[in-house]
Amino acid sequence: MKETNIKTNAFRAWLLASRPKTLIGAAVPVMLGMALAFNHGTGSFDVMPAILCLLFAFVMQIDANFVNDYFDCIKGNDASEIRLGPKRACAEGWVTLPAMKKAIIFTTAVAAFVGLPLIFYGGYEVIPVGLLCIVFCFLYTTKLSYLGFGDVLVLVFFGLVPVCLTYYVVMPQTGKNIPLDVFLTSLACGFVIDTLLIVNNYRDRDNDRHTGKLTLIVRIGERWGARFYLFSGLIGEILMLFVSLNNAVHTWAPAVLLGYLPVHYQSYIKMRKIRQGKALNKVLGQTARNILIFGIVSMLAILL
Repeated sequence: MKETNIKTNAFRAWLLASRPKTLIGAAVPVMLGMALAFNHGTGSFDVMPAILCLLFAFVMQIDANFVNDYFDCIKGNDASEIRLGPKRACAEGWVTLPAMKKAIIFTTAVAAFVGLPLIFYGGYEVIPVGLLCIVFCFLYTTKLSYLGFGDVLVLVFFGLVPVCLTYYVVMPQTGKNIPLDVFLTSLACGFVIDTLLIVNNYRDRDNDRHTGKLTLIVRIGERWGARFYLFSGLIGEILMLFVSLNNAVHTWAPAVLLGYLPVHYQSYIKMRKIRQGKALNKVLGQTARNILIFGIVSMLAILL
């Protein structure tokens, strides 16, 4: 999508600000939770809470993108002369700061509205989980990403929380617990989705160091940062293989998971070859594709 001649606060500006490609990271954990519930529920689960979980994940991801756009613009982190990643709406003037502030309030309210009915399926205990999602949505950009906690938050809020919560609310009342394979799948999902943040921070490591943003990549350096990208995907793959080998009806079913390894390793090699600069955005796009492939092959392995 070309990013020229964009009218301020127009539909196209908001579409770019919502970052549609990031919705892959929101969808995959929910889809894995649904697949696990379908498997454990012997081919059935509650459809409505599944839809609500997916909508909540989408709205929260857009909300997080708006929050990131707004606060990074205020802090000057998205200025065109220093930014290596895709252009951001507020920094480029596509969306005004007052309009983005209103959009953040609106999307936060919509997320709460969409998530609230989940209490009818998972009980009142889902309320504090939803509140934590909203609170950390703001804390990530404003505080925690500068302290190097971004990867931990991805593991929690793109792995443990969405996979386990989706499974919990869509299972029938007799299945309200979190089995080991669901927990391991949530960890696997978190590690794989974290590769997107890793390559993003790997690309921005020099700028982050100068602005005092102490991401994990800044702390461990370029060489181990690239290795962290490789190992994070490998850990996710190993965990899913363990889950599949212990649950598959067909002995060949875990083999479908191997479809993720070649593309992940290919992206790692390209990452090491490019090393720095805007060219790493190619690896960022490939990593988003890899996460989608991981989600598809993992769902197949679970269902088989």
